[in-house]
Order: sequence, then C-alpha cells, then structure tokens
Amino acid sequence: MKAPLGHNASAPNTDPAVFFLTGIPGLETFHLWISIPFCSVFTIALLGNTLLLYVIKTDLTLHKPMFFFLSMLASIDLVLSLTTMPKTLSIFWFRDREISLNACLLQMFFLHTFAIMESAVLLAMAFDRYIAICHPLRYNTILTHSLIVKVGLVALARGVLLMSPLPFLLRWLPYCGSHVISHCFCEHMAVVRLACSNTRFNNIYGIIVAFLVVVLDLTFISLSYAKILRTVLSLALKDEQLKAFGTCISHLCAILIFYTPVILSSIIHRFGHHIAPHIHILLTNFYLLFPPMMNPIIYGVKTKQIRERVLHLFHRKSF
Repeated sequence: MKAPLGHNASAPNTDPAVFFLTGIPGLETFHLWISIPFCSVFTIALLGNTLLLYVIKTDLTLHKPMFFFLSMLASIDLVLSLTTMPKTLSIFWFRDREISLNACLLQMFFLHTFAIMESAVLLAMAFDRYIAICHPLRYNTILTHSLIVKVGLVALARGVLLMSPLPFLLRWLPYCGSHVISHCFCEHMAVVRLACSNTRFNNIYGIIVAFLVVVLDLTFISLSYAKILRTVLSLALKDEQLKAFGTCISHLCAILIFYTPVILSSIIHRFGHHIAPHIHILLTNFYLLFPPMMNPIIYGVKTKQIRERVLHLFHRKSF
C-alpha cells in the first residue's frame, strides 16, 4: 500500500501492517549528498567481498582453514550489506520510506542474525590464529574440514535461534501511535520504541542477547590473544616474534572495526538519551557498512597469498 498523495510520514498511521522509515532524522535535506559516500562504500563492499570469494574459490592453494573462515566472513558481509543498503538508498534517492510489517521484521531478522554470525566467525578466526601460533604442529589435525563446517553451522544456528523469537515478540506488540521508524532500516530497538505497551521483556531479551554475543565472544577472543601474546613473547628471535604476530594484524583490525561501533551503538541506544538521533543512526550505519568495505581491503593488503592472487588476476586481464 503506497502512502496517499501528500501523506505526512510523521502523522499517526492506522494501518498496523505499514511502517515508514525516516532515513536520518534531522538530515533529510542532505540525504542526496549523504547517499554518495553510502553508495560508494556499498559498491566497494560488494565488489571487494565478491572478488575475495572468487579468489578463495578458484585458487586451490587458498583452500585452508584461515581462508575458509575468511570466505564465511565475506559471505556474511555481503548479506549484511544487501539487507539494509538497497532500502536505505531508495529512501535517499526516491523517498521510498514505506515498508510493510512483514518486510520490516524480515529485514530485522536477517540484519541481527548475520551480525551475530559475524561475531561468531571472528571468534573462530581468533581460535584459528591461536592454534596456528600456539600449536602449529597440530594445526591441520585440529582444524579439519569437518570442524570448519561444524563451526559454520553452529554460527548459523546460534544466530537463528537467538533472533527467531524477535519477530514473534514484535508482532504481538500493539502499535497504536505513530508508525514512523526513526532509522534507515528496521533495527530491533527502533521498532520496539513504537509499541504502545510494556516492552520490558523485549528490552531485557535484547540485553541478554547482546551479552551472550558481544561480551562472551570478546571474552574468548581476548583469552585467545592473551595465550597468543604469551607464546609470541616466548620466542627467542625478534624476527620470529614479528612474523608470528604479523599473521594476527588483519584479524585484530577486523575485530576493532566490527566491535567498536557495535558497543558504542548499544550504549547510545540504552543510555545516550541526550545524543542527537542522527549521530546514533550514522554510527549504526557505520558498523554495517565499514566492516564489509574494509575487511576485503585489510586482508587483501596484509595477506600475501590473496594480494598476489588478485594482482595476478588483474595483470592477466590487462593483456
């Protein structure tokens, strides 16, 4: 159902099956200009992750645990980008703010499920680096293809199980006031705020999920790197220390660019009531757009095998 001519998105909407996304509140007049960096980052993310997947798939020398985890990360980043950015750009370019309740809940489910999966894959990659540095002789016997597949399935199952209740919980809530979502996409807390009933359970569930995912995953990642650091410092030669720790740089960068804005966004959502809404929304878009754009660049620059394969690919096409 399209909004009638002259419809004011800020007015209350009586149709419970329709919501309206505002884009970035307070910056509506700049939407067209904001779309330029958004579209550029989106395009780089699509091209970079697609190229990364192609290189890993076609080069048999890259069929190793670290690169299998990296291909999982690239696939997740592609889904995250495609889940939010097409609708965001349609708001910026065509003022297409309307979204059905079902489409909104589906977008929210994919968004949060794959964000949880990305956290799990980053944890798996930390485990990969721990085994490679602390137990190098057992690397191939521990990180078998079977284990990698199981890790991927567990990451998917965890995301689906944790997020499956949310669409049902939100469907049961009454939305008797404004149906305007002050966001570029359907984020869980942004939708919860529209409900005109007690949402304490939704808030508590969101906090529990955030704790289970972010806090626990970061704790295990930190423990892995504490053991890695102890092993690296025990190496006699400085060159060996630098070489061992150099294999972790790309992963550490991926961790920082993913978790930093996630944590800041979560804190602002619950405690930053005096922070301008557009700051929070820009930060949320940052953690959805920046990691998918940067991960292929980081791993392409820092990983010799990928860098050489990409250069060879473009060099061959230039002839």
